[in-house]
Parts: sequence; C-alpha cells; structure tokens
Amino acid sequence: MKRCRIVVLMLLSNFILTGSVFAAEIWVSPKGSDKNSGTQQQPLATVAMALRKARELRRLNDEPIKGGIYIKVLAGVYQLAEPLFVRPEDSGTADSPTIIEGEGIGKTVLSGGVTVTGWRKVNTVIPGLPAEAKGKVWEADAPMIGDEPLQFRQLWVNNVKAIRARDTDAPVMNRILSWDHKTETCIIPSAASLDASHISGMEMFIHQWWAIAILRVKAVKVMGDSARLSFYQPESRIQSEHPWPAPWISKKTGNSAFYLSNAIGFLNHPGEWYHDRVANKIYYIPRKGEDLQTAIVAVPELETLVKMEGTLDRPVNYFGFKNISFEHSSWLRPSKEGLVPHQAGMYMLDAYKLKVPGTPDKKGLENQAWVGRPKAAVEVAYASHIAFDGCGFEHMASTGLDFKRGMHNDVVKGCLFKDIGGTAVLDGIYSDEAQEVHLPYNPTDKREICTNDTIANNLIIDATNEDWGCVGIGAGYVKGISITHNEVCDVNYTGISMGWGWTKTINAMSDNRIMANKIHHYARNMYDVAGIYTLSAQPGSVISNNYVDSIYKAPYAHDPQHWFYLYTDEGSSYITLKNNWCPADKFLKNANGPGNVWENNGPQVDVVIKNAAGLEVPYRYLFQYRSINRDNRPINHKTE
Repeated sequence: MKRCRIVVLMLLSNFILTGSVFAAEIWVSPKGSDKNSGTQQQPLATVAMALRKARELRRLNDEPIKGGIYIKVLAGVYQLAEPLFVRPEDSGTADSPTIIEGEGIGKTVLSGGVTVTGWRKVNTVIPGLPAEAKGKVWEADAPMIGDEPLQFRQLWVNNVKAIRARDTDAPVMNRILSWDHKTETCIIPSAASLDASHISGMEMFIHQWWAIAILRVKAVKVMGDSARLSFYQPESRIQSEHPWPAPWISKKTGNSAFYLSNAIGFLNHPGEWYHDRVANKIYYIPRKGEDLQTAIVAVPELETLVKMEGTLDRPVNYFGFKNISFEHSSWLRPSKEGLVPHQAGMYMLDAYKLKVPGTPDKKGLENQAWVGRPKAAVEVAYASHIAFDGCGFEHMASTGLDFKRGMHNDVVKGCLFKDIGGTAVLDGIYSDEAQEVHLPYNPTDKREICTNDTIANNLIIDATNEDWGCVGIGAGYVKGISITHNEVCDVNYTGISMGWGWTKTINAMSDNRIMANKIHHYARNMYDVAGIYTLSAQPGSVISNNYVDSIYKAPYAHDPQHWFYLYTDEGSSYITLKNNWCPADKFLKNANGPGNVWENNGPQVDVVIKNAAGLEVPYRYLFQYRSINRDNRPINHKTE
C-alpha cells in the first residue's frame, strides 16, 4: 500500500484545477523514461506505462482524479512492440474520463511498424531478376523479430506505399482463360515474366463481381501460350466451391481480371519491391526522387496496435483518444491461409452450393457460407462511451477502426482515415464464425448489439486499397447508429454499407441513421455497388440528405451497367430514403421486403441539402489531407 501511495504523491505536483474538481495529467515523451515519475518535467517513454500509472490511480480512487486522467503524449513516433491493451480497470466515469491526448494527426504517432535501414545498391547477381531491372535494384536486410524473420505484406517509403512486385503495371490486369472447379485450377495466358522455377510466395489476385480473392500459388504448369495454376489449401477449395461471387466467364464483358504478384521475376519497375524470405532480404527499385540512404522505409509488425476489450458485465467505460495518429498495421491472413471474401471484407471460412436448396430462414437459398472478420489496427469490444476525436488512421493493411460487439454510446468524430487496405470504420456484429451468414442475428442478451454509436465528420479517402471489396464505412447488425456528415471518396467499392443477413426477418437492427454524408469517387474497381447500400430488415431506419456522385468507370466490371447511387439489397425493409441528392435516378431495389419509403431522391433535391452534406465547418481542416482521383480515371456522371 505504501508503494502505491508513493505513485500518487509523485503525481500530485502534476494535478491541474478544472472547475471545482481536480484532474490528473501523466506525461509521455520520446525523450522520456519509464523509470520517471510521469510529470511534465519527468515524462514517461511509453503510453503503456502511462496507462499502468493511470490504472493505479483508478484503483486507489484518490480524490484528486475526480476530474479525469489525461495522458499527455508529446509529438513523436512511438513504435509499439505489442498492442496497447485497454482493460475494464482502465475505465473512467462520466465526470472522470481517461483520455490519451496527442498533438495532432501525423504528430503524435503510435506505430506498429519497423524501420528498415542499411540500404545499398545491388552489385551481385539475383537469380530470376529480369534483365531490365539489373543495375536499378537496392537491397536491405529484412527485420528480425527475436530469432525469426518478420513476415509482412506492405512496405512504405516516406509513408508512400510501395508496390509488391507484380506481372502487370497497375491498373492494367490480364484476363483468365477458364476456371476448372473440379480440379480447383485456373488457366491463364502465359507470359515471359512467368518463371515457373521462381514461384515461392507467388500470389494470384483475382477480380470477381463485388469481391476479390488472393490465392497462394502452389504450382505453375506452362503449356505453350497458356499456364495452369494450382493453389494451396484452404483457399483452393473455398474458391472453387463457393458460388457467390465466383470467377466471371463472359464473351460479352470479358472473363475475370487478375494479376500475379510477389515473385522476383516481376520486379522491374520503380516503386516495386520483393521480399526474399529465404535470404531475408528486401529488394526495391526506387522511384524518381527517392534516396534510400535518407528515406524512412517502414514495414508493419503488428496487426493490432490498440486492443480495448471488456466483458458484458465489466465493460470498458468513458475512455478516449484525442489527436493521436495510429499508423503501420499488418495483416497476414492472405499470406498464411489465402483470402476469399464473401462481401464487405468478411472472408469465407467455408462456403459451398447446396444440392437441395433451403434453410430455416430462406426456403429457396441455394448456398451456405461462414465468415471471419479481418484484423483491425484498433479493435474495441464490450465498451461504452468510448471516443476517438481528431485522430489519424493511416498506412494500414486491413481495417482501420473496428467496434466489434457490445459497444454503446461511442463517438468517432473529426478523424482522418487514409491509405487503409480494408474498411476504414466497422461497427457491429456481422456473423459469428459459428453462424451461417444468411441467418438473422438477434441475441437474447441485447447488450451484445452495438447501440447508439456515432460516426460523424470523418474524412475517409483511399481506403479499400488492398481488399477492393471492402467499404468506406461498414455497419453490420447495429441499432440506433448515427452515420452523419462524413466524406467518403476514392474507395474501390461501396461508400457506406449498412446491414447483413440477406433477410426480411426482424433481427437486431433498427432505428439507424445515415444522414448528410458526401460520397463521391467510389467503385473504382468493383461493381454491384452503390454509394449507400443496405441489407435486411431495419425498422425505423432513415437514409436522408446525403450527396452521392462521381462513380468511377471500373475497368474490369463484370457488368458495366450494374452500378447505383442508392441500393437496397436483399431483405431491406422498413427503411425510409428521402432527400438524397445524386445526378440521376439510378437506384436498385433488389428483393426488398415490406415497408420501404422512397421520397424525393435524385437531381431535383434542393441545392441547400446538397451543399450541406459532408464535413461541417469545424472539421474542414481535414480537407488538407484530401487528394482525389490522382490518376484521372474516367467517371460515370449519369445513366448510360
């Protein structure tokens, strides 16, 4: 007890008066030490140690902390060796929250990355390297974590994502010739760069309808001007058995597009890199203007940077992050088990077509699927009154921020989500791994349902840049969610997706709001899409006063006309859609249930509503981070 009281006494000099109550400050600095007291004069070195000290203050329930605990994190990059874990014991109260506060986006950074140094120009022979790349390649030793080589799928040079070596230059892709579901193999055109003797780590990225798949190549059999690819399990079986979405074969619009990546034979253009895991070396061809002797090169180590998790009976309460950046997260499932997504980034664990159609909820259903949820840089579950205010989420391999389940009265506002591999923000349960995706979710314990969360005034740009079938903002089985005044742009699929289950049956969802958002420059690569998309029954829900415009002409869409501004998909019921501005009446109502109301949507909507959508004035400082359609890709402006 005496030692704990010493901790409190050491911090007393750092309490500040807030009204009639006191609040505690704990300081963290890149120049600090975790042996320090945590005052402004003697700051700590890590947020984890500051959180521990805050936890002790909570445990002792000392009088001076009744105004809250503020962990002040000075500008700098804090490289995390493990996720920051926020527990129920770290909870605050309505009058005494715990806030981790930095100095702004890009200034105070919690990073899951590792810096790669020691770059030198290659002057030896690299087996398999294309002739045109010789003399242009630089190399560095890849990081080791303990005694193990680090596995990673991303590399950033001065925070610009480099390209994993691929057989075609983006955005160009080739077309498959056929898919053999029985042998689980694919026939593709052969090319000079396809060296069957150097395929270790090679992957196939394939475009199929509203989702992609990433398949680890097991073998390549060259057959003249074509080649047969086979793949590792489990993705080989799932890819060939599941019916939706499947490889597209069409004489009219072309077969599914694909590219191959992660082979030394593909390393031939500036900005491309390859990790030789046997030699544990990274090879990279610098872009114009890059000096690898001075550049900051990073690869991700951690899949999750922050994990906040309570329980149903002991949630984390009244905790927040303010003006903190989260950067450089990893996601390794595609490298370890392949990736075959079902929809909105939820990947299939098992899926197949039924010989005899019919399930308890849908008599005509002909397929089954069970899905997993991708990792997120920041994961939160079983918590309430959690806030992310003015934070940055950048350079992430998968989901940015995920409110997974059991979340109540939480707020995400004024945040930047940029360079996100998957979905920027997820909220709510989709399907548990043990529940088939078409079965409606409606738990007995309603505390499981994410309820009354607010996602407002955030800028989401360049999300979904690795898993193209992810979305800007994704909400599953949610109740009372408010998605308002966000701007979503430069995403590969849907802007805002709400709902799950493909069912008209009443479930956990109700009373949701999608209002006054600005969604534009979406569907860069995937169709069967909309600016705003819904699934299943959602009584009392309203979609209104949104701005939806500028959908890309996706170059490899399975159906070039199958794009929409608003899209109520299977089972969507009891939803009101009104006063949404878009340049044409291009909407889809597919297999909807009862009770939907459509009122005054399209180009006739009042210009006042149109102009009020998107970020409100106090949050327009986020515009400085916005860079739209840098490649000048063509846009659909109206129904053709």
